[in-house]
Amino acid sequence: MSSILALDQGTTGSTALLIHQEGAVLGRGYREFTQSFPQPGWVEHDPEEIFRVSIEALRKALASSQERPAALGMTNQRETIVLWDRRTLSPVAPAIVWQDRRTAERCRELREAGLEPMLRARTGLIADPYFSATKLEWLLQDPGIRRRA
Repeated sequence: MSSILALDQGTTGSTALLIHQEGAVLGRGYREFTQSFPQPGWVEHDPEEIFRVSIEALRKALASSQERPAALGMTNQRETIVLWDRRTLSPVAPAIVWQDRRTAERCRELREAGLEPMLRARTGLIADPYFSATKLEWLLQDPGIRRRA
């Protein structure tokens, strides 16, 4: 028998499914994790907690079956950003979630400077705090984070 272990690492939790090649769900695991709102418009996650609950969800999905998956498929939040310490491989700051609006002012500055057409031509995206580039810029303004990342 062949199966795939699938992990959907979402905004509020991680879901794991062990799926048989014919589509039957052989095992399921789900774990929530904490969202933090340290300031109005800010949304953060603890990257270590995301990793831990994802492993827990995967283990729970596997525990209900003797099946060994042939592959792992994974999807994640995509526009949430985490920077890792280059030496320790630990996160250097909380994850800034796709919903976070802390860079809204920076995006407005980019638009007012006339840079949005260039951004769109190069990336296909608009200047919006949903996307990760201004979140990365915001994080790297901190010299300690810049040095470690």
